[in-house]
Amino acid sequence: MLKVIFYQKSDRVNKNGESPIYARLSYNDRQISMSTGQAILKERWASTNNLRNQLKIEKEIVIKNLLDLFQLNAAKKFTELFRIDPEVNLQLLKAEITGKAQIEQPQGPTIIEILETYNIYFTKRVSSGERAPASLQKYKRAKDLLLNFISSTYKQEDMLASELSSSFVFKLEQFLKYDSSFKDQTGIKNNSVVKYMKMYKTACNYAIKMDLIIKNPFNIYDGRLSVKDAVFLTQQELNTIENKIFPTPRLEKVKDIFLFSCYTGYAPVDALELTERNLSEDSTGNLWIMTSRAKTAIRANVPVLPTVDKIISKYKNQQKGLVPKISNQKMNAYLKEIADVCGISKHLTWYVARHTFATTVTLGNGVRLENVSAMMGHTNTKQTQHYAKVLDVNIMEDMEKLKSKFR
Repeated sequence: MLKVIFYQKSDRVNKNGESPIYARLSYNDRQISMSTGQAILKERWASTNNLRNQLKIEKEIVIKNLLDLFQLNAAKKFTELFRIDPEVNLQLLKAEITGKAQIEQPQGPTIIEILETYNIYFTKRVSSGERAPASLQKYKRAKDLLLNFISSTYKQEDMLASELSSSFVFKLEQFLKYDSSFKDQTGIKNNSVVKYMKMYKTACNYAIKMDLIIKNPFNIYDGRLSVKDAVFLTQQELNTIENKIFPTPRLEKVKDIFLFSCYTGYAPVDALELTERNLSEDSTGNLWIMTSRAKTAIRANVPVLPTVDKIISKYKNQQKGLVPKISNQKMNAYLKEIADVCGISKHLTWYVARHTFATTVTLGNGVRLENVSAMMGHTNTKQTQHYAKVLDVNIMEDMEKLKSKFR
């Protein structure tokens, strides 16, 4: 622990012929010296064995008491600093003893700096193909929303992450839901708000890993996604589209791309990036599509079903990918035409194909939930679970088995 030794600087003498008494503070092979503010004649310092002998002169007794108080105060300040960091800074200890220590302002990164740091890291993941560019855009949008909130609510450009309270977190949630504006719209729906809040939490968790902060202010947030029944096609509706021959090449191409997703479960961004390099044949001769989801970088390997095999063969060598390229906007617009022609009243979008794969194509045909989850690239089966509860056909099959037992 701290060691304090008092010594006299005999080369210095004041107007009374006295030399100053200094203290040498030692800790862990480090030391620092400082004045005690006391002085004594060199002869008296020597004859009293550095004031360690029994003293009779009142002035020397007072100096001895003051040195004892100095040592006691030094030990107290040292203990306080040791509790914060065992590697006590002796310069800081000296400043504490003399009362010249500056009151430190809260340090650490601001919340915007944390978002920017995480976005730089995320950009590298996008460049290496681990994550999708669209996800990076969402994180950039999250930063802009946070800037707007801090500006409108606190009239500041930024805030230290260490200063963020639970009030800040829940005020931010309310701002996103009811007051934020984007593309002439005010307020953001619950599921998008929850996703933005999770982005802030993810960025802060990264900051903790990088030793930028020690506490995540967003750990207190408990918002949840509102799970709605996904729109999907029944087997009859899927057969209707598959058997329909469209007179225009445009709609025929859109039909093939849509069916490709219906029988593979790939989201649009993943389906369009597939090439022949993603095709692989296993030891039994079965053809697989091997890839990772752009959104999560999780493996999503799917066996090639007959309909998918026909579509791949149909467009082979016509473009770089397994299916033709098309924008999500055009795809959804043309799917509306296909729905009208086929007499399907459901709002048909490209993502309906992914939901159809999960429900009608796989779960509806007895594929186990954990296998469907793996093929869809979900992080856990909870993400896949809500598809299973909408399959009345499975319920009826199970009930028929039950009826047969009661008969």
